[in-house]
Formats: sequence, structure tokens, C-alpha cells
Amino acid sequence: MSVDALTRTPALLGVIAGAVALTCLLAATGGDAWWADHLYAWQGGTWAARDAWWSAELLHVGGRRFSIGCWMLTAVAWGLTWSGRVPAAWRRPLGYVLLTVPLASALVSVLKTHTGIDCPWDLQRYGGTHPWLSPFDPRPAALGPAACFPAAHAAAGYAWLALYFACAAAGPSLRTWRRLGLVFGLALGLVFGAVQQLRGAHFLSHDLWALTLCWLVAALSARVWLPAQLRDAAAARITSHRAPIAHGALR
Repeated sequence: MSVDALTRTPALLGVIAGAVALTCLLAATGGDAWWADHLYAWQGGTWAARDAWWSAELLHVGGRRFSIGCWMLTAVAWGLTWSGRVPAAWRRPLGYVLLTVPLASALVSVLKTHTGIDCPWDLQRYGGTHPWLSPFDPRPAALGPAACFPAAHAAAGYAWLALYFACAAAGPSLRTWRRLGLVFGLALGLVFGAVQQLRGAHFLSHDLWALTLCWLVAALSARVWLPAQLRDAAAARITSHRAPIAHGALR
């Protein structure tokens, strides 16, 4: 499937359907609790990583700063497109990244304040004080607000999935780097999500929806911001595939 096709409605609906199916599977099998139980037991029946330096400071606070630093470097690169030190063809893709990364992170941060879902560390099952509530159960006022779904820290990593579309749209010089951009966003989100799960801050499904929302924002933004560039990339891909076939036919 071409990069351009990934921004179209059928592909986007497929992503949503896949996320819903996986969420239903986790709910039906108790996957969230099963995984959190193992992480909690592995740490001796406590969230030992919650306040550890490597998790709370290095990978949580430091990870957030790393993401901000990457955004600032992107802003510098965008600025350099006006001086000729960075190819002008990269200007629009870089601008797309500058808009899309904070947009995806902000969307997840806003949603988590309205979903009213607890973190594992809040629950009685894991040493907290709150009962386990279904997302469809009314939340008792006495419990106070909850803001743990989707996973915002994982989204600070998954938001960089936008690099996949940006590299594809930046022309031949960066087009082959799109998979590296995809790996970077996935790896950053997985690391950020894993450390938060170890700290007791999130369940698997929280990270699943952070990934889903970040991908949807990246794809929809690319559809709006980079349509011509992605069509050109798709056309170049088709041409590159046809050329060897035509060459073989002429031999």
C-alpha cells in the first residue's frame, strides 16, 4: 500500500476497526489486568519503578524533554530551509511535523482529562484506594477525577510517527528514510509506554489508543498538509516498479 493510500478513508477506518477489535479482545480476556498483574508481581507486589530515578527522571521527565528537543531541532531545520542550508523541498514536510507532533500529543492530553479512567496505581488491586470500574460505569463523585486514558507519555513518542509521512513527502533524497521515521516513532512510543506501565501509570489499552490516535492524526494531517507531495511519492513508486518490468520486456 502506498503512503498516499494510508491517508485515505478505508485505511483510516481499518486502523480504527483494528484498535476497537484489540480493545474488545483485551476486555474479553482480561488482558489489561493480566499484564499489569505480572508487572506488579514482578516488582514484588509494589510499583517499585514508580519513583525510581531511571524511570521517573531519565525516561519520563527526560523522555519528555527529548521529544521537545527533537521538535526544536525540527523547527531549526525548518528555519534553515529559508536560507538554503536545508533543501526548500523539505519546508512543507518539516512544517507538517512541527504542527502534527504537538497536535497529536495535545489531543491525547485533552482526551485523558475527560475519560475518567484510573491508572493501575490508583486501584485497590494494586495497592491503591479506588475500586476497579468499567469505563461504562458512572464514576462516583467521591473518587474524584481520573486522567489516565489514553497514555499521554506514550503519545509523546508515537506522535513522531509523522516522520513516516514527512520523509515520504520530502522528495527522493529522504523518501527511502520513511521506514526509519516509522521505526523511530514506534520505538519511542514503545519505550515511553513500557516505562509508564512499569511505573503503574497505564494499562496496555491506554498505550494502544495513544498509538491509534497518533497515527490517525499523522495520517489525516498528511492528507490535508501534504496531498500533492504524497501523490508524487506514490507516482514515483509506481514508476520505479514499472521500469524494471519494461526493461525486461524490451530485452
